[in-house]
Amino acid sequence: MKTLVAIILLLTLGACAEGPGAEGDVATYDVLKVARDDCAAKGGELTLKKDGLGTRLSAYECIRKPAQ
Repeated sequence: MKTLVAIILLLTLGACAEGPGAEGDVATYDVLKVARDDCAAKGGELTLKKDGLGTRLSAYECIRKPAQ
């Protein structure tokens, strides 16, 4: 029983430790600005995924601009 409780505790703590940065998955103005700048440096454009929740950073993706 103690082993089961320990495993559950470790899995729970591991889930809390994940996330892109100190802000977690929250898409604040500053986090989005950094992500937008990083994406632009790679030649892309940061866009919201279809049906994405705009308040979550994971709802955005860097799309490469087509060559003109």
